[in-house]
Amino acid sequence: MKLKIDFDFIHYAMIALAGYRFWFLPLLTLVWIMFQYFLRVRNGLEVINLLTIQYTIIGLPLTALAIFFGVRVIAGELDERSLEIAYTIPGGSERLWLAKLFSAFLILLFTTLILSVLVYAIFKPFPFGMAYGLLQDACFYMILAMALGVLFRSMTSAIISTTAIVCLNILLTDFGENQLRFLPFFNPYVFLESSTTSTIIDGGFTSPKELLAWTIQNRITIALLMSLTLTLAFMRAGKHETMLNGA
Repeated sequence: MKLKIDFDFIHYAMIALAGYRFWFLPLLTLVWIMFQYFLRVRNGLEVINLLTIQYTIIGLPLTALAIFFGVRVIAGELDERSLEIAYTIPGGSERLWLAKLFSAFLILLFTTLILSVLVYAIFKPFPFGMAYGLLQDACFYMILAMALGVLFRSMTSAIISTTAIVCLNILLTDFGENQLRFLPFFNPYVFLESSTTSTIIDGGFTSPKELLAWTIQNRITIALLMSLTLTLAFMRAGKHETMLNGA
């Protein structure tokens, strides 16, 4: 069986997801980077560490963009009264939704690369392996936002509930000070940084081998959670009567 990617279909899905100026969205995150630069570097308000980069400088705009994409995938069609059209697409509505998710992933990947390079250059060098973790976080919350949009049948409710979960995640980890390896924001590089500074990071880090095991556990766990959430969302979204009538 030959795998064929319909790039034209993906392009149209990207337009349906974020409009004709979808290319402008990654550039919006640069405004946040500029603001952080003048706030932190020019004014010298605080020392920048890996937690600041992960949660504030890159993580915040990237996660916000991911949530926007997530709620637009299916709940956006409900709000725009176009979900019935999606059910008539050849190959099934899942084909369109997967194309939207893939389009969103490409934009998030491009945004992650841009932000990582800029932050590395003008703020502080950091391991580029962190970029994978940041992209993983964004993809997780994008899929979660899509699922909550299907559950509540509303973009607004999905945004509020997903944001609440993100805030709960941040509170549970105390803005990264308490690294929990089964949560999306787990950052193994923070342990390595803390071992060379006076910063104390909770979590019981004992050796590089154990840290590698934790990292693998985190990547696998989050990947499984994303797959499960995506499957459940598609199962519910596939129920035409429930989605269209709100039963």
